[in-house]
Amino acid sequence: MTPDQLLTFATVAELGNISHAAQALHLSQPAVSGQLRLLQESFGEPLYRRDGRGIRLTAVGEQVAVYANKLRQDYRQAMALRDGLRGMETGALRIGASTTPASYLLPYVIAEFHQRYPAVALHIVDGNTSEIVAQLDRLDVAFIEGAVPPGLSPEIAVRPWRDDEIVAIARADHPLAQHPEGASLQSIAAYPLIMREPGSGVRALVARAFSVSGLEPRVALELAGVESIKEAVRAGMGVGFVSAMSMRHEDAALATVRIDPPHGLKRLLTALVPHADALSRPTERFLAQCFAGDATDPAPMR
Repeated sequence: MTPDQLLTFATVAELGNISHAAQALHLSQPAVSGQLRLLQESFGEPLYRRDGRGIRLTAVGEQVAVYANKLRQDYRQAMALRDGLRGMETGALRIGASTTPASYLLPYVIAEFHQRYPAVALHIVDGNTSEIVAQLDRLDVAFIEGAVPPGLSPEIAVRPWRDDEIVAIARADHPLAQHPEGASLQSIAAYPLIMREPGSGVRALVARAFSVSGLEPRVALELAGVESIKEAVRAGMGVGFVSAMSMRHEDAALATVRIDPPHGLKRLLTALVPHADALSRPTERFLAQCFAGDATDPAPMR
């Protein structure tokens, strides 16, 4: 039995899938399977069994996973200490972000950070909220929109970051564009709607608002990504919903239609820090920059 075998087993136990663990560890699947085989041989007992496309721990495997997770946590803390001692001359920062922060907020923060610390390698992962949450174990910090998913590990710190508002958008010649003071959800529901894909924070918020109002919207099209929504609206396919931030530099072809009353369509953008008790120096500096001078109170990490 070696520490590397236990560290690999900790990731497999957490993800419940050998191929996913191999991706997270940047190893080949045969390499991970080989480490697991050697670990099982050293215990003389099966530690897991195949379960569909994933694995299920045996009783012995669950006991081993407890020690493996402790070792992994100690390893991360030792890595954080090492990075801190090295300072910012080297290092890497893995940032995940859902669509709105990835497209309209983080580019400015990341550009400034890169100017200050050009030797730090930056790896950016984007996707919708559910996709980013699913990859938290591979990230140093993540930014999501909407409600924080339940059931997060207690090791993950949650920090409120920025306020945001969801607005409707329509072509400039659309009847709704003639109401600069805003439009009700009921009046918007009279038109074909273009919605984000399931898993999107915007989609979840809009769907909840319609449900609470007792309305059944007519969804004409589902698309992934804000720019796809805008293009479909420009093409006259219906009314879309996006973050108000995404309309800051938009041309006159599209009109912003504020929803009145808001029906809970204002939301919080949140920073999630997977390894808050063992922050690397780059992560610590990046978070400090994100929250410097921010109107949102950077509440203490939980």
